[in-house]
This record gives sequence, C-alpha cells and structure tokens, in this order.
Amino acid sequence: MSSQSLSHVQKSFLKYQHILVFIAPMLFLAAVFTMAPTPADANMDYWLQYWWLFPVFVTGATIVNTVGISGSALFVPFLIFIFPIFAHPLEPATLVKVGLISEAFGLSSSAVAFIQYGLVDRRLALTLVAGSIPFVVGGALLSFIIPEVVFHALLGIALLAASYLLFNTDLSHEEPGSSSSSNSDHTTATDGGTASDLPNDPGKLGPAGVHTADDGTVTRVDREGDDYRYTRGGYLRRFANYSIGGTFQGLAGFGIGELGIISMLGTKVPVRVAIGTNHIVVALTAILASLVHVFGGGLVGGHSLSLASTPWNMVVFTVPATVLGGQIAPYVSNALETDTIKNFVGVLFAIISLALFLMAFGGF
Repeated sequence: MSSQSLSHVQKSFLKYQHILVFIAPMLFLAAVFTMAPTPADANMDYWLQYWWLFPVFVTGATIVNTVGISGSALFVPFLIFIFPIFAHPLEPATLVKVGLISEAFGLSSSAVAFIQYGLVDRRLALTLVAGSIPFVVGGALLSFIIPEVVFHALLGIALLAASYLLFNTDLSHEEPGSSSSSNSDHTTATDGGTASDLPNDPGKLGPAGVHTADDGTVTRVDREGDDYRYTRGGYLRRFANYSIGGTFQGLAGFGIGELGIISMLGTKVPVRVAIGTNHIVVALTAILASLVHVFGGGLVGGHSLSLASTPWNMVVFTVPATVLGGQIAPYVSNALETDTIKNFVGVLFAIISLALFLMAFGGF
C-alpha cells in the first residue's frame, strides 16, 4: 500500500472514528447476548437489572478520561461502597474484573478520540506500554493470592498516593494557539500553513501534524491548530513510575494512569499531549490486565475466574457507558479547566482511601 493510500485510510478512520468506535461495544453486546455463559433462567429482568449503572459509568468515564487517569480508580471504589447499597457485595476479584473490562473499552474509545485530535505521541506510548507489561502481569497474578484485607489496604495506599500527586500536579492547559515553549506566539492557518512552517500531516484531520528535529525536539500541531514543543527524554524517570503504577494496574485495576501522567508532566511533556498519550498506555495495560484476571488464576495456584463468573448483566451497561464517556472526554478536556476536575477527583480519592483503611482494619 502506498503512503498516499495509507494516509487516506488513516484520515478516513479518524474522520469516522465515532461510528467505528461504537461498533466495538455493539459487537461486544452481541457476543454477550449470544455466547456468554449466563444463568439458565436469564430473562429480560436479568438483563435489565443493572440499567442504572449506565449513567453512573458515563459520568465516571467522562471524569477520568478528561484527567487522563484509570477508570477503575473510580469504578472499583464505587463497586465496593455504593453498589452493595443498591444491589449486593461483590468479591474483590470480580469487581476489579468488571472495572478493568469497562475501563478497557472506555479508554480505548477515548484514546482514539485523542488521536483524532492529534494529541497522542504514539512512539512514546508504545515504549511505555512495552516497559510496563511484566509489572502489569505480575500485579494481576498477585491479585489472586493476597487476602482481601491486604487488597483493601493496598487500594487505600494507591488512592492516597494518587490524591497527593493530583493535588501537587499542574494540569492546567496551555492557552489556545500557543505551544509549550515560551517563544511560540504564532498561529496556525486553517490549511496547516504558518509563517514558521509548522508540520502538517495530510493523513490527520485539520492542520494536525508532528515533526521530530535532529536534536530530538518534537513539534506537534493538533487539529485545532494549537502547537506544542517537547522532547521524549526522561525515559528512566518514567520507567520507574510506570513500573510501580503497572503493578497496581494489574493488582487493583488502576495506578499506571495516575503515576504515568505525573511522570510525563515531570519530564516536560505538555499536559494535553501527556493526557492523550496516557490514554493509550492505560487502555492497552487495562486490556492486558483484564485477560490475566479472566484466565490467569491457575498459573499461580490461585482461584480461577471462569467466564461464567462474570456478571454479564452489569457489563452490558458499563461497557457502552464507558465508550460514550470516552468520546465525550476530549471535548470536556478542551472546554473546561482541568484543575477543577483534578481537585474534585483528588478530594474524592482521599475520602475513599480513608474508608478503605477503615474497612481493611475493621473500622466498618
């Protein structure tokens, strides 16, 4: 296939990504309804039992995808504390699995939307995913053998750390039409041409493009014409954060997104590019962790989670909800001050972590 044809395919995919992304949950739902092992007496009441999860997960997915963190950071605590009030308690392994399956769809949806905006550094993302794989797998296998008390305590520690890091991180966006470098005051024309010759990729939508200079400086232009300059240096610092975050990602369903966004901002990656790139990392590691949680119990002598143990009447609502929230997030990220959402999530994490500590040590 010629580069021109490949560029045309890529641009067509991005142009119609809303349609293509929503086909995935439709296929998932079709597979669940026709092939998933469900109770013998499953009827319409069974499938509609948890319809109220849809608005909850749409809201949660929009929030976490706007900030660029893992969906399970909100979904898992919700399933621990709120879900039993309206339904029944879930086993830790089951609620992590529900969170990961939902997160994998939601973040994949949001990742494609951020790619459409031109805000994903794919080279950086794939490097980070490759380095995280052994830690994600190790954390997921560990989840099969640790006691529930330890699980809740580790979950509390992870959320408390995420809360602290969020409060101490500046997630405010650059002003439209500016870049991360202070001497960039030019504006991109609608056809991608500028006085300073910013990159323009015909395979992307709008005046989007990316160029890497010989000295390693990356110049990225998004579909709105905003430009960002940064380098991909700092791999060792990011690897340290992503290794710890990857372990918690496998164990509890979140962690890599929270520590990952911090490490990218600490190595001077512009915030909107960091959030967009982080979606690829979290989505791929969530998919990997989901597979290990479903099939990996027997590898470490722990309990084995069969497909029959999955509450399919929950995920038929949570998966489409997270896909929808993932598509909404880039627009919210572009329109709202991210610090407002960040502070709300930080306070929420602190409250949830306190409740988890009380649960772990017999407070309630």
